[in-house]
Amino acid sequence: MTDDVLGDLEPNGVRVRFPPSPTGLLTVGNIRSALFNWAFARHYGGKLVLRIEDTDTARNTEEGYRYTYDALRWLGLNWDEGPEVGGDFGPYLQSERMDIYADVVAKLLAAGKAYHCYCSQEELDQRREAARTSGQHSGYDGHCRNLTPEQVQAYADEGRRPVVRLRMPDRPIVFDDLVRGEITFLPENLGDYVLVRANGYPLYPLVNPVDDALMEITHVLRGEDLLPSTPRQIALYEALAEIGVGSGRTPRFGHLPFVMGEGNKRLSKRDKGSGLGEYVERGFLPEGLLNYLALLGWSIAEDRDVFTMAEMIEAFDIRKVNSNSARFDPKKCEAINAAHMRLLPQDEFAHRMIPFLAQAGVLPAEPSDEQVAVLKAAVPLVQERMNTLDESVDMLGFLFVDDAHFAVDPDAAAKVLTGDADAVLDATAKALADVDWTTEAIEAALRASLIEGLGLKPKNAFGPVRVAISGRRISPPLFESLELLGRDKSLHRLEQARRTTS
Repeated sequence: MTDDVLGDLEPNGVRVRFPPSPTGLLTVGNIRSALFNWAFARHYGGKLVLRIEDTDTARNTEEGYRYTYDALRWLGLNWDEGPEVGGDFGPYLQSERMDIYADVVAKLLAAGKAYHCYCSQEELDQRREAARTSGQHSGYDGHCRNLTPEQVQAYADEGRRPVVRLRMPDRPIVFDDLVRGEITFLPENLGDYVLVRANGYPLYPLVNPVDDALMEITHVLRGEDLLPSTPRQIALYEALAEIGVGSGRTPRFGHLPFVMGEGNKRLSKRDKGSGLGEYVERGFLPEGLLNYLALLGWSIAEDRDVFTMAEMIEAFDIRKVNSNSARFDPKKCEAINAAHMRLLPQDEFAHRMIPFLAQAGVLPAEPSDEQVAVLKAAVPLVQERMNTLDESVDMLGFLFVDDAHFAVDPDAAAKVLTGDADAVLDATAKALADVDWTTEAIEAALRASLIEGLGLKPKNAFGPVRVAISGRRISPPLFESLELLGRDKSLHRLEQARRTTS
C-alpha cells in the first residue's frame, strides 16, 4: 500500500530539516516544530538535518550557536546531519554558503528565471498606493520584467543598484498541504518577489529553497506563519529544477498550527513560559516537556495524554496533526511533566535531583555515598508529590543543610510556632528522647504523647514538629522525615524551635 505522505519515495529516503537562527533562545513553538520534524524522520527511518539560519550577522552570537546545539541535545532531539555532526550536503551554516547562493542567482538570471529590478522604494510605494486606490492588487506590478537593454543602461547611468526578483509563473500554484489539505494561490496574488537585495545580500525566500533543493529535503514541516511564502518557494523549486540545481523534487509541505498563549493570542517569545530556558531552570524533564508539546496539535490516542518518545515515533502521522491553533496550558504542561517524573525509576529520580540541590548549595556537586543514600531513601516520600525537579530544594533541602545554616521560614514560624507550640515541642522532645529511631516507633511515640497525651488534633499536634524539623509547613511525611534526618539533628532542631517560641 502506497503511503500518500511519501508518494514514490522510499521511507528511508525521507529528509527533513530544522533551521533555527542563533539570534536568541529557542521557544516552545520552535521546539514543537523541531519535535515534529524529528518524530517524522524517525518514524520513517529517514534523516533530520540541522541547518543554521545565520545570515543575520548583526544579531548572531557565539553563545547562540552553542545554546542551539546544547538545547537540542538536552531535549534528546539529535540530528543526523549538520553542525558538529557533518554530512554530505554541507556546509550547514548559511553564512558559509554565500558563494553557493551567488552562483545559483547567476544561473537563474542567465536562464531568464529571474531578472534585475531597478524600481526605487518611492516608485514602488507610489504604484502600490495607486493600485490600492483603484481596488487592484497592490503587490509588485512587474514593471521591470521586460526591460530593454536601453532601459537597463539608462537606469545604470542613474546609478541605480538593482534587486533580483524571481519571475513568477502566470498560473495558480496548487499544492497538497500535509496538515491542511489542498491549497490554491492565484497568480494575481503572487507578485515577482525579491531574492537578492540591491547590496547583493541574499534573502530568506532564496536561501531556504536553494538549501532545501541542494540538501535534497523531501518534506518541509514548519509553522503556519510561513504559509504565505510557500507558493513563491514552490515556484523557485521549479525554477531550480529547470536549471539543474538540486534533485528536481519539490518538497511536500505541512504547516503546523500556531501555539496560542493567554488571551487567545499567538504565543510570543516575550511571553512568560515561551522560552526553553524557563523549563530547564525549573527542572522539567525533557521527555515531559516534549510529551506536552506533542499534544499541541497531535495526539497519540483520544483517551491518552502521557507517552514516551519511542511511542510517539511509532505512532506519529503528520496527516493527523490538527490544523486549528493549539493553546499552551502551563498547568497541563506541568501535570504531564509530573506524570513522567512518576515514571522514573527511583535511583534515576534521585540522580536527576542532584544538580538542583547542588545549585542551591544544599548538596555538593558530587555528594557523598551517605548523602546519596539519604536522597534515595527520600525518593519514595516525594516522587508522587513533586511536579518539577526544582521543588526538591524546598522539599528535601532540610535533610542535608547543616544546623549552622538551617533556618525556619519566617512565615511558617509566624503561623505555626505560636500559642501552644512550645508545649507541643517540649512533649515531642521528651517522647523522642529514648525511642528506637524508626518510622514506626517515632509515629507511635508522637501519637501517644501529642494526640492521646495532650488531646490535640493531628494538624495541631504535628504542624509545629514539621516546621521545627523541616523549616516549612509542607514537607515529606513527618515520621519518615524524622527518621531520615536522624535523632541528633531532629532533637537539636526541636530545641532551636523551642527557643523561638519562648
